[in-house]
Amino acid sequence: MSNLFIRIKNTITADLNEVLEQKEKQNPISLLNQYLRQCEQETEKVAKFLDRQTALKDEFTKELHNADQLAEKRKNQAEIASKAGETELYQFALDEQEIYANRADKIRASLEQVKGQLDELERKHGEMKNKLKDMQLRRMELMGRENVTRANHRMDQVLESNTDRSFSRFQEIENYINRLENQVNRSYNQTTIDARIEQLEREMNH
Repeated sequence: MSNLFIRIKNTITADLNEVLEQKEKQNPISLLNQYLRQCEQETEKVAKFLDRQTALKDEFTKELHNADQLAEKRKNQAEIASKAGETELYQFALDEQEIYANRADKIRASLEQVKGQLDELERKHGEMKNKLKDMQLRRMELMGRENVTRANHRMDQVLESNTDRSFSRFQEIENYINRLENQVNRSYNQTTIDARIEQLEREMNH
């Protein structure tokens, strides 16, 4: 059964690739635009992840600040309780200070990890934006070249067509001149034949 699914998948993939190749041949710029839209969507997705990571970093920073404040507060309270001889209160404040200090250490470690991940996301997002911009500029260059190529091709077709028409026109005029010349010669011969025959008869009688 798994082999059947693999064959179906390969067939669909091959058909899809063939469709894409045909589409690329018919309109490569259109297919390029489609690819760029997909890249833009992926870049936007990474931007959303970046926003979430930034919000997470801010939340960890806030929690770290609170934990540090509570640890410092319990530390001061423990000192006051110790000076006052309140052993039980001193121990409670000391235990609380340790809890908050440990929490602050864990948050600090998580915050450093989040910052590292955020830096990596920012770097990758920057690379994606730069590559996307480069591809957009290259698309503009390709569109310009394609426009020039199409314009030149169209002008060549027009010039070739005009050349063919011009040649046909010359041939048409030449044929007309030939017909006109034949008609004039025939008319000339018809109008002069009587006079020429009479002249020949006189010359023969002498």
